[in-house]
Amino acid sequence: MLEKIRQNLSEMLNIDPSDISMDTSFTDDLGIDSLDMVELVMSLEEEYGVEFDAEDMNELKTVGEVISYLQDKGIQD
Repeated sequence: MLEKIRQNLSEMLNIDPSDISMDTSFTDDLGIDSLDMVELVMSLEEEYGVEFDAEDMNELKTVGEVISYLQDKGIQD
């Protein structure tokens, strides 16, 4: 799952996937704004067939938190 998110973010932001870890902060480390976050969430929803709750989406601050969220939704990729 981490690899898919790394690839997605690297393509979206034109950065090296190796710069992304579980602790990477979307805003502090990657400079993602709300529009970028919506784009990421939409791609993850399509990839994994799950819907993110809008309130939950605002609480997800790191790559690891997104992975935990997906795992809590039953995704084990």
